[in-house]
Order: sequence, then structure tokens, then C-alpha cells
Amino acid sequence: MYENFKAMEVAEKIFRLTEDLPKKEDYSFTSQIRRSALSISANIAEAFGRNHTYDKINFYYISRGSVTETQSHLEYGRRVGYISENEAEKLSRILNSLYHDLNKVIITLKKASQ
Repeated sequence: MYENFKAMEVAEKIFRLTEDLPKKEDYSFTSQIRRSALSISANIAEAFGRNHTYDKINFYYISRGSVTETQSHLEYGRRVGYISENEAEKLSRILNSLYHDLNKVIITLKKASQ
């Protein structure tokens, strides 16, 4: 469940970074990046709670997709000046690490199921 601690850290950091964004972004960018970041940990938790290996793998794949979605939103936020270069870089490193960790879990589960 180490991956979930990292994922929750991302969601918390995204929440704090987006607290002061313009109100016009509440239902678009702010909402989307928060939901994608939170989806990472939610799907890791869902995978962890599943009994069947294929179900677990599927939810880890969904979580990995949420990582890349969050990376895309993060890049947009950086480009339009909502998120500083420094903060974007820090989060990007965590997200990249999380992506690789999820790949390791998926590969391990796939091997175990063969």
C-alpha cells in the first residue's frame, strides 16, 4: 500500500495548490485536476480490496491512467501560470515515481497469475 501513500500525497498537494485559483476555474481545471489526483489513490485502494487478480490489475491500470491524466492537467496548469515551475516539477517527480511503482505492481501480479 506504499503506492497509496504517495498517491494521497499527490492529491493533498494538488488540493493545496488549487485552493487559491480563480473562482472561474472551480468547475473546470480545479475540479478536473483534483478529481484525477484523487482517483489515483481511490483506484489503488479499490485494487487492494479486490480478491481476484484480474480485478486488481484492472484497477491498477485505471489508477495508472489517472496518473497520466493528472500529469496532463499539471502541465496545463504550469503552462498557463496556475502552478509554478518548481511545484510542477516536484509533483511531476512524484507522479513519475508512482507510475513506475504501479507498473511494477501490475507486472508482478501478471506474473503471479500465469
